[in-house]
Amino acid sequence: MDRLASQTFSSRLSSPAHIAATGDRESLHIEYRWLNAARTEAPIAVFLHEGLGSVAMWKDWPQALCDQLGFRGLVYSRPGYGASTPRKPGAKWPVEFLHVQAQDVLPALLDALQIDHLERARMWVIGHSDGGSIALLYAAAFPNALAGVVAIAPHVFVEDISVEMIGQAAVQYAQGDLRSRLSPYHADVDSAFYGWNDIWLNPAFRTWDITGLLSSIEVPLLAVQGEDDEYATMAQIDAIPLHVPNATLVKLPACGHSPHKQRPEALDAAITRFIIGKRE
Repeated sequence: MDRLASQTFSSRLSSPAHIAATGDRESLHIEYRWLNAARTEAPIAVFLHEGLGSVAMWKDWPQALCDQLGFRGLVYSRPGYGASTPRKPGAKWPVEFLHVQAQDVLPALLDALQIDHLERARMWVIGHSDGGSIALLYAAAFPNALAGVVAIAPHVFVEDISVEMIGQAAVQYAQGDLRSRLSPYHADVDSAFYGWNDIWLNPAFRTWDITGLLSSIEVPLLAVQGEDDEYATMAQIDAIPLHVPNATLVKLPACGHSPHKQRPEALDAAITRFIIGKRE
């Protein structure tokens, strides 16, 4: 077990962020961690994890990237994951669940942490997989509340290959060792897994498509995908410049769905080059 996973959930938190109930959203507690917190004048990078991720599952990659960039970092577990408020038993996420995270939960977390509009204007959102989709949706919804976006293996529409692989994950979870491998990273591992798995396998989700919203993105955008991505084809990031003409694409050879694990040096170089170039 890695160093982060060996810690208890309570020891990973100084205190959870509390998001008050509004509208249809219940009151939530969010697990989060600041990186390089002493760099109070530095820009913030917000890291948005994958569909089965959490604070701990990022391991040391966000810290390494923030050190290269000279940024502060904010990593957090979305509701249903890590040590955040779990999904209620039997609750099903709606088709628009990623929109809710981008347009409601993330802004509420930034409010709870008292990240003001000036800090948000300098902020970068960096997301992987489902988190990459959330990053794109946030940038589209709040074009003046960030400096730029990095989307790593994002989904912008649903492909057969994605549904097939997520269906295989359900078998591995029920019959293999996937549940035991995920358990150290989530207080309620069934909440994390079935929230993600059920919605992706819901026939209603097959029509989910955010490409029409991408044209609202006004900030610098870097999209990165491994050429051997087992969860999606390159059509995902190839669709982005059709709607965001100034987007930059990086396609990593000999890399699957998780570039921050499989090609971290190449990914770090691409992100650092892009962000530093946009700040000059």
